[in-house]
Amino acid sequence: MTVTSVHDPSHRETLWELEDAFERGDLISVFGRCTVSYEGRAASDLGPGDRLLVLKPDGAALVHTDEGRQPVNWQPPGSQHRAAVRDGRLRVVSTRSSPDETLTVRFSDVHQLSAMAVTGGRDLDLHGSEEDLRTRILERPALVEEGFEPRETERPSSAGPMDIFGVDAGGTPVVVELKRRRVGPDAVGQLARYVRALEEELGVEADTDPGGPPTVRGILVAPSVTDRAAERLADRGFDHVALEPTPAE
Repeated sequence: MTVTSVHDPSHRETLWELEDAFERGDLISVFGRCTVSYEGRAASDLGPGDRLLVLKPDGAALVHTDEGRQPVNWQPPGSQHRAAVRDGRLRVVSTRSSPDETLTVRFSDVHQLSAMAVTGGRDLDLHGSEEDLRTRILERPALVEEGFEPRETERPSSAGPMDIFGVDAGGTPVVVELKRRRVGPDAVGQLARYVRALEEELGVEADTDPGGPPTVRGILVAPSVTDRAAERLADRGFDHVALEPTPAE
């Protein structure tokens, strides 16, 4: 893999490196003192400052400052990059035609240029999600409790879709709320809304006898809960099952 990194290059040297990088289809970053202007659906100008310009081979252009994670100016994929030296100063222009938009970055000083091939695409293999947690339970319902039988996932209700609906060993309806991280009282409140919605749907009254069997059970599945969440679970007669989204290695 060809990697280019040039410190304090002249404007002409920067232009040569940019042209080579454009030809190779590299991801390029240029750091230096510059002004930025945009013309298109609106118009904007950014005064002199030290900023990072990122040019991607898909046509995206991003101008970053020292604040925030979002660029202050940008052009979307599909734009065209070009560079030139005018009056001894580097100018990088990113344009697109639908709609007509032009982003122009004019450098008074170039501190660093880097260019390299970046591959791998955007196929992200996400681990530790609520979907992983759901899959574990559907494959092994006894992780919730012995005799638990899942019946539906994403069951609609007036409070929103329930993560898992099922019945316990005695046939009592069970609402299972899944969380992939440690949770607080809000998660208990969410579970309570699902339980209440299911009671209304089934035409049963909420259990008012602390010693009697519940008409609809609520189980919160999460790696851990806060002390306040544990108190609210106990107050409502709900259960907590400590379970990680993926098994420990």
